[in-house]
Amino acid sequence: MKIVRFTFRSTISYGVIEGGEVQPYSGTPFGLPPSAGFSPCGSTLPLKEVKLLAPCQPSKLVCLGLNYKPHGDELKMKLPDLPLLFLKPSTAVIGPDEYIVLPPGSERVDYECELGVVIGMTARNVKEADSSDYVLGYTCVNDVTDRIAQAQDGQWTRAKSHDTFAPIGPCIDTSVNPSNLKIETHVNGNVKQSDYTSSLIFPVPYLVSFISHIMTLLPGDVIATGTPAGIGPIKGGDIVEVIIENIGVLRNTVVEIFE
Repeated sequence: MKIVRFTFRSTISYGVIEGGEVQPYSGTPFGLPPSAGFSPCGSTLPLKEVKLLAPCQPSKLVCLGLNYKPHGDELKMKLPDLPLLFLKPSTAVIGPDEYIVLPPGSERVDYECELGVVIGMTARNVKEADSSDYVLGYTCVNDVTDRIAQAQDGQWTRAKSHDTFAPIGPCIDTSVNPSNLKIETHVNGNVKQSDYTSSLIFPVPYLVSFISHIMTLLPGDVIATGTPAGIGPIKGGDIVEVIIENIGVLRNTVVEIFE
């Protein structure tokens, strides 16, 4: 099932993509099994006639740094012994085909393709063996980063938290196996990052358990699992695509705003 959140004639709804159409659903996919209240309603709509939104509204994005060894190598940073966590605020979230806005005066802003884990039910102190019970599905994330601010600050909040710095989408795939998915970034049609999620240092079940022992994960929260090697800058006019096998393409255009 590929769950989407969309707007049609000024109404925001959840639905499921079926071929080139969207089947609207009543209720919400979060907080309970889909069969318990998330059900089809109304007629299908052509996908091209709806506007896809970010497929969830997270209270927070819990993100991983240095979770692919080659990425640590390219940054010349020691790999962590435990997951290296940072947060992105909900105000950074945008959906498919929305603009990534470069902050005025920024010198280098980078793309970072990541597998996003979308939490389905409130998760606290979850055992690793039970982690899949708390996951609704998986999505694409672009962890946009101000690389200069990251180097200046040492900690990463300012570098990661600008409005529009967390594109998510286009859907939440509830059936995909996250253990060995091909993940890529394309910029203007050129491949910039390419790897498989089997290269993750800390895999998804471990991350869900580890993070839930630190903070409560709420329905709709997203864990961004880290980026492969190949990071690089983006500029105004670039079209950035995060592509994950069996999930889809998250496409955003970069724009500059001058003071």
